[in-house]
Amino acid sequence: MIVTVLLYSFVVFTGIQILYYLVFSSFLFHTKKKNRKSTVLPISIIICAKNEAENLEKFLPTILDQKYTDFEVILINDASSDKTAEVMKYFAKKYSKIKIITVKNIEAFWGNKKYALTLGIKAAKNEHLLFTDADCSPVSKNWIYEMSQNFHKEKTIVLGYGKYKIEKSFINLLVRFETLLTAIQYFSFSKIGSPYMAVGRNLAYQKSEFFKVKGFINHIHIKSGDDDLFIQDAANKKNTTISLSKNSFTESIAPKSFTEWFHQKRRHISTANHYKLKYKFFLGMFYISKLLFYLLAILLCMFYPSKIILSLTVLYYTLQFIVIGFSTKKLNEPRLIYFLPFLEIALLIFHFSIFITNLSSKPNHWK
Repeated sequence: MIVTVLLYSFVVFTGIQILYYLVFSSFLFHTKKKNRKSTVLPISIIICAKNEAENLEKFLPTILDQKYTDFEVILINDASSDKTAEVMKYFAKKYSKIKIITVKNIEAFWGNKKYALTLGIKAAKNEHLLFTDADCSPVSKNWIYEMSQNFHKEKTIVLGYGKYKIEKSFINLLVRFETLLTAIQYFSFSKIGSPYMAVGRNLAYQKSEFFKVKGFINHIHIKSGDDDLFIQDAANKKNTTISLSKNSFTESIAPKSFTEWFHQKRRHISTANHYKLKYKFFLGMFYISKLLFYLLAILLCMFYPSKIILSLTVLYYTLQFIVIGFSTKKLNEPRLIYFLPFLEIALLIFHFSIFITNLSSKPNHWK
């Protein structure tokens, strides 16, 4: 009797996983609408920096050297205590397109990145805004052009991809796999008309969309979520699109250790607690059903090996390899597919450990 219940449960959870991957495949068929004529939109690039002097020196030139004729760069110094202000002033002397916004800590918004971003957005002179982080660099000199070309009459929000630089380590593989899987999820949900998040490393939207939802007012008390929680408020199936051009990607340096990545992901995952109920359900069910798929597969193989279990497991992995495999090509993430089962299991354990830790203590936020 117990074995029968476990078997039926395994069938159900395997079916749920298969349905998810069928949904995930939707973004692979995305095609960008072609403009009848290429339009150069005035763009304001917004970079919020807190103690990022070293990263600004290294990565800001990749922004300033973009092959685009009409853009400004809003540099927000968010109460930095290092040489961030000096680095910003140095570049501002060389490039007239730079505008510096200095933010001082005030009691009501202590350490709140959203407050700093709001000041930067208000200072931007252009309607079309493009966001990235101080530790990011575009993968090409056509980043602004490629992202801006996704704006259309109805499409006022563009979700981009922020990848991590490839290095030879297991932690790098795992970070890049998690980033890929997250992108597959938010790209595919957007594709089926239900956008729920984005990454601030590569995101564009019109200033009017920001003010339409009164900025970050609905979640200003939450220190994280300037990207995904804003998208929840502002994005819908009509005004949102995605950018899959490889020249539109940005790249960051991945965390070097599990400890560093653990603290980073704790902040990100804690933000998911403030998602709308339907998104928490769908995202939670994805990970729960995957965990139960593995646990039940192991138990049944130990006590009740059968062709049904083997057939469903083969079907699951076949579909997963197809969707993830094509996604790695679409998002230019080589070699991940070769380690797929190991990365998936390791990521499950990693996320579960974060979940347990977050139950007992709250993570720190914006530096």
